[in-house]
Amino acid sequence: MEIKFQTKAASNREQRESFLKLEPKDRFYAFLDLCENLKKLPLKTPRKAPSDNFIIEIKTHDKNLEGEL
Repeated sequence: MEIKFQTKAASNREQRESFLKLEPKDRFYAFLDLCENLKKLPLKTPRKAPSDNFIIEIKTHDKNLEGEL
């Protein structure tokens, strides 16, 4: 494994040039490989619908809960 220290622009340029050197069918296969690898990345978990949560309702029934005045 080789480690390179370069700018983001230089890295992007190098990746683009190496990709464009491929034959069209190989570019397509590289794209499919990229799509397959994107499935492995972690994703945010989707929020559950509000119906999945429980709701606490506090009802006072218009009464004085601390005692009569």
